[in-house]
Amino acid sequence: MELDFERCYRAVDSRDQRFDGWFYTGVTSTGIYCRPSCPAMTPKRQNVRFFPSAAAAQGAGLRACRRCRPDAAPGSPQWDVRADVVGRAVRLIADGVVDRDGVPGLATRLGYTERHLHRMLRAELGAGPLALARAQRAQTARTLIETTGLGMAEIAFAAGFGSVRQFNDTVREVFGTAPSELRVARGGRPVAGGAGTITLRLAYRPPLHAAALLDFLAVRALPGVEEVRDGTYRRGLRLPHGAAEVALTPAAGHVSATLRLADMRDLAPAVARCRRLLDLDADPQAIDETLAADPALAAAVAAEPGIRLPRAVDGFEAALRAVVGQQVSVRSARTTLTRLLTAAPIPQPTVDHEVDGDLDLQNHGQPLDRPGLRGFLRAEEVAGLPDSAFGMPAGRRETVRALARAVASGEIDLDPGGDREEVVRRLTAVPGIGPWTAGYVAMRALGDPDVLLPTDLAVRRGAAALGLPTDPKTLDTHAERWRPWRSYAVIRLWRAA
Repeated sequence: MELDFERCYRAVDSRDQRFDGWFYTGVTSTGIYCRPSCPAMTPKRQNVRFFPSAAAAQGAGLRACRRCRPDAAPGSPQWDVRADVVGRAVRLIADGVVDRDGVPGLATRLGYTERHLHRMLRAELGAGPLALARAQRAQTARTLIETTGLGMAEIAFAAGFGSVRQFNDTVREVFGTAPSELRVARGGRPVAGGAGTITLRLAYRPPLHAAALLDFLAVRALPGVEEVRDGTYRRGLRLPHGAAEVALTPAAGHVSATLRLADMRDLAPAVARCRRLLDLDADPQAIDETLAADPALAAAVAAEPGIRLPRAVDGFEAALRAVVGQQVSVRSARTTLTRLLTAAPIPQPTVDHEVDGDLDLQNHGQPLDRPGLRGFLRAEEVAGLPDSAFGMPAGRRETVRALARAVASGEIDLDPGGDREEVVRRLTAVPGIGPWTAGYVAMRALGDPDVLLPTDLAVRRGAAALGLPTDPKTLDTHAERWRPWRSYAVIRLWRAA
């Protein structure tokens, strides 16, 4: 990816936080790389190189700045938004696919050869899939070193490294110090909270309208799965290696995340899914500037800057919610989903192995008491439920089952790396799923930023409240000026309604 030197250097010179995560500044005279907003003295032009990813900077032999901690910057919004192969690959790497399935597994998921995938990632990000995954492992390791009391060998395997030596070498190379020194620098005291508990900060680009996010999630919260209380969103998760609970509390400049994990290997995917749920990698200023250019939305944007697109920690969950919510109120949909959850057996937290309550070095399992909040049902579990579990008409019940079977078989890929156009095509091929449902799934499960739902009743009510056209075709034509952020306009129209 080409980076304009002058534009990047101006961002560094002004310490503009908006560009954190967009690119990284390499300083050849010191051998470090920083985020653009680093408070250190602005380096001379001749000593500066710009990189599209932390992995690219590491590949050039630079270590992470200890002052601005570039590894903790928000992710680049373009990789979160883009629907092409590179964007899908970056989202899957963040979810830990390379750590679990290797580069062959990533390439298979995307439908490309390993060589071609490597070429595309190198061209856009300056690093291949292994290097990108390695950079993420280093960040995960640093988090575990600084926030837990785990031994270094345990951290090495929990972070996804194949050996302790690989872990030591990577930490020294990326952070310029030994792992033990990182812990000493942070005081050597793990955060309180019990075994398997980690508290960390999730950075975002301001502004963030936290109340809108919490309002949206609270109205749709399913008892036993999620809740919003005292400014904190809590929910259960089902991650690749076990169960988890997360508590997310928006604060100034970050979201405080407390994670209780059954298996520490799930830290990276848990963080990625929480960031995705709250849309923390978005660029709200770019979005708001586009929407505010429409006089009909200008006042709403000025009154509530930083509205985000609430996404999902589980693509199938979002799709099931969409199908159940067809032509019924949010309250009715929540009642039906609660009935489904009640009818299904409660999934037990899983651990790989337990030895006297301590983490087992070989399998990396972590004991976890039964969580107060459970994760959502998996597709195969919903497909196997009896008729009595579905409080809905027979036609919609069969639509839910058909969706569950298609997701369970892999025919429909609702993971972060799913091809948005292909997913919409396959969804609408399922009897009972139309454009509204497919669009809602693309918006929330796949994070498509440019979906308009012109036939949605609440969207039309919101349009009327703001003086916009309410006829679907006319509204669709008017909304062309909102591209490529029509999904964010939908959220604002829902709030106006």
